[in-house]
Amino acid sequence: MKKITIFHVVLALMIVLSVTSIAADGGRKFDVDLTGAAEAPGPGDPDGSGTASLRLNPGQGEVCFEITVSNITLPATGAHIHKAPAGAPGPVVVPLTPPDASGSSSGCVSADRDLIRAIIQNPEDYYVNVHTVPLYAAGAVRGQLSK
Repeated sequence: MKKITIFHVVLALMIVLSVTSIAADGGRKFDVDLTGAAEAPGPGDPDGSGTASLRLNPGQGEVCFEITVSNITLPATGAHIHKAPAGAPGPVVVPLTPPDASGSSSGCVSADRDLIRAIIQNPEDYYVNVHTVPLYAAGAVRGQLSK
C-alpha cells in the first residue's frame, strides 16, 4: 500500500514539474514546415513554401507565432491553426495574423486554455495554413503539427 502511495506522489510531482516547465519557458514550441503539397483538400500553391514557429502557453492563454512564406501571392489574406488530421480540412480554432507583403507575420493572440492544452496533448490533430486570393482562398500552404 505504501509503494502505491509513494508512486502516486512521485507521479503527481512529475506532472506538476512538467506543467511548470512549460509555463516557465514561455510555453510549448512547435516548428512547422509549410508546403502547397500538404494543403487539403488541395490543391495548394505548388511553388509555395514556408515555416511557422508556434509557442503555446496554456498558463497565459496565449499562442505566439512567427510565420514566413515565399512563392505565394502576398500579402496573404488569412493564417490560422485548424483542427484536423493530415490530409483533411478542418475548422479554424486559432486565427493568426497573415503574412504581409514581405512574407512574414508575428505576434501573440489569446486562445482558450483548454484548447491550448488539447493542441499540446494531440498536436497531430492540428495544422497551420496560410490563405491567398484569388487562387488559394482555401489554403496556399499548410503544415501539420507533430510531437
